[in-house]
Amino acid sequence: MLKKIMLFFAGLTLASTVTLAGDNILPYQLKSGKPYAGTTLNILAVVTPQFKAYELRDEEFESLTGIKLNWTHTPFVALQEKVSSVGVAADGSFDVVNYLDSWGPSYAYWLEPIDAWLKRDGIDMNRYPEAFKKSAMFKGETLGFPLRAHPQLMFYRKDLFDKHNLQAPKSWSDVVSAGKTIKSKEGIGGLACYYGSDGNRQNLFIWLNFLWAAGADVFDSQMKPAWTTSAGLKATRDYIDLHTKHGICGEGAVSNVEQDARIQYAQGKAAMIPVWWWAYSGFYNPNQSTLSKDQVAFAGMPAYMGKTVTYAISMPYSISKYSKNKEAAWEFMKWLSNPELDRRNAIEREVAGTKIVNNVVTHTSSMLDAEVNAANDNIQQAAAASLKNSDIMPQIPEWPEVGDLLASAIQKASTGGDVDQLMKDAAKKAERILRRAGYY
Repeated sequence: MLKKIMLFFAGLTLASTVTLAGDNILPYQLKSGKPYAGTTLNILAVVTPQFKAYELRDEEFESLTGIKLNWTHTPFVALQEKVSSVGVAADGSFDVVNYLDSWGPSYAYWLEPIDAWLKRDGIDMNRYPEAFKKSAMFKGETLGFPLRAHPQLMFYRKDLFDKHNLQAPKSWSDVVSAGKTIKSKEGIGGLACYYGSDGNRQNLFIWLNFLWAAGADVFDSQMKPAWTTSAGLKATRDYIDLHTKHGICGEGAVSNVEQDARIQYAQGKAAMIPVWWWAYSGFYNPNQSTLSKDQVAFAGMPAYMGKTVTYAISMPYSISKYSKNKEAAWEFMKWLSNPELDRRNAIEREVAGTKIVNNVVTHTSSMLDAEVNAANDNIQQAAAASLKNSDIMPQIPEWPEVGDLLASAIQKASTGGDVDQLMKDAAKKAERILRRAGYY
């Protein structure tokens, strides 16, 4: 144990770990003297190698603070119900919870704002890309740290692109052209599309790229639906046309959700897929994919009408207002969110004897770090570029209801429905929801 701790301190920068004889100064702005020793914190997290690696490293935190951690890892499909039950129960059974950013506004009443702690301990949220930072906020308050966060990238079959003398797509016109070529010559889908509506609003992920790049938006300054402007409707038609007009999508496009599309690409049934960066390792994992690593390449998201605006997503960690151990939970949050842990977690491939493959980092410094990029085929550099012009879904409690209207309209449009009429109908229904909520 002592040897591990000594090696850990030796690996940190002098600025973050100054330890002088007789002093007890800890890294990450942790409190000295172990004031919360003996406390046990209950942590709710989504199932992912990234967070499993955090759990496997928590001996470090326990040795520094005397605080013990009890982790519960929940699959994403069950996470919303689990987190929601924590808020409804109001009993503090979990001190720290992990959730999807778009759920945050609905949970804000029972999540503890951390701005006062940030100020006290000198932690700057600008260490994160702007979209990630925004994803952990609601009404000007910071509710947590965006510790699992994703930019979008375009993955493509390098072998097939080389075979047919195609370049990595820089625009959606390039995607259409390459998709048609590969579909006609290889007999597989040019693009793994996901227009299905399953309650998670996944078919909006790529639509937002089109909408924002066209200069349109989801809501205007008065919180009125803004996707029915001429630019917004054209962008939506062009998104739907990938399937209905250009025919470049793989099988099952109208019912596929993101997971289906990822499987389609990994099984060699589609040549391109626009998706989150975390999917990279799975695309050449022999347990999940028929592809080898040299067949998989990635590029930034394509431009639409000469402009690229991407959608970013995060899964913040927050402290429950019902926790009886808030100060101890804040100590955990400081350790969990520290930049050095973020960096190490994307470089080291074995933690406590367990193999871990993770390329997800959230600090800008990690995305630009040479060792992190060397360990991950420079995917962090591509992510940093993707995040330069990114945004998130609207952070309002009513978004799930409004988003479901949009997701349903998109799905129906992909089956051949009238795009403009479907989007206008969705806008009228959304206005009723927002009016009822008191926006106007």
